[in-house]
Amino acid sequence: MSFFSKQRILCAMSGGVDSSVAAALLKEQGFEVVGVFMKFWQPDFLNEEKSFQNKCCSVESHDSAKRVAQKLGIRLYTLNFKEKFKRQIVDDFFTQHRLGCTPNPCVVCNEKIKFGALLDKADAFGIDLIATGHYVKNFKCQRFSKLKIAKDKKKDQSYFLYRLSCDQVERSLFPLGDYTKNEVRSLAQKFGLSTANRRESQEVCFVPDNNLFPFLKKFLKKDLKPGDIVTTRGKIVGRHEGLPLYTIGQRKGIKIGGIGPFYVVEKDMKKNVLVVTDNSQDDGLYKFFFRIEKNNWICREPKFPLRCKTKIRYLAPFADAVVNEDSKGFFVQLKKRQRAVTSGQSAVFYKNDELLGGGIIT
Repeated sequence: MSFFSKQRILCAMSGGVDSSVAAALLKEQGFEVVGVFMKFWQPDFLNEEKSFQNKCCSVESHDSAKRVAQKLGIRLYTLNFKEKFKRQIVDDFFTQHRLGCTPNPCVVCNEKIKFGALLDKADAFGIDLIATGHYVKNFKCQRFSKLKIAKDKKKDQSYFLYRLSCDQVERSLFPLGDYTKNEVRSLAQKFGLSTANRRESQEVCFVPDNNLFPFLKKFLKKDLKPGDIVTTRGKIVGRHEGLPLYTIGQRKGIKIGGIGPFYVVEKDMKKNVLVVTDNSQDDGLYKFFFRIEKNNWICREPKFPLRCKTKIRYLAPFADAVVNEDSKGFFVQLKKRQRAVTSGQSAVFYKNDELLGGGIIT
């Protein structure tokens, strides 16, 4: 990161160990660090029902960020992005589910809020750079700022950052890219941070307890129309509670009593039918080919056909692929078939550990 001069930097601080260590490392490197805690939308019923917990913007998280800022001797501002977050992230999340897709709100949030809106605030503060605790590396090549997979492959978060623009990458630092999670916790202890042993969250921040089914049932109540559950052989085996509640490849929660297990193969939105199979190797669960839309290439569009590696969801393994385009748009041809290629999820592309970009699976 030596290609950046020492200067003021706006560091997103969530109250967790990763962002805390990121801030500490930046200060150690000589930056004048200004911390920001971002408040996002959360459902009103969180305050009414103890069974629902949202830790993203909790008082506990805010207090934790304050303690770290005090320890490091830096200022901490609280930024309210609730309305913007609700409008750009949550409303889109519900819309995509109504259409039968399975969206990834974290991808959109990074593009529009954690980097987009945060950079706008940095401009307002007269600050050129921002930093986060994401596990990803940035580097320069031929005058372009680019991203690549983090040292800690298990914690790498480059998948969620493929929609960033070249300018957003140019103005961002990722201090944790060269560290493993264990090393980060050790650094937190070295810096004397209270977050050293704080439990991390891998949840969608606005979905309480990461329990999506009751959350969608509550907010999409008017859009849920029960219908038949039908096998790939055409046999009716049960009733579904509304197609937006299910996703391709799903096994748990289908609620077909006495037999199974079953796996979701298709959501027929026109007929309001949930298609399932009792064969975990059913051809309907796998694809060699799919199309993508709303593509984003971080620096510049590559030449096609593009031979690369792809991930069709965050926890999926890398798969060999060829990306190409025709009159209908971009499509992806896989060398080996992949399970549960799901509309609304992101296909993200890599070459030699460099993050190239990606698109939304249609």
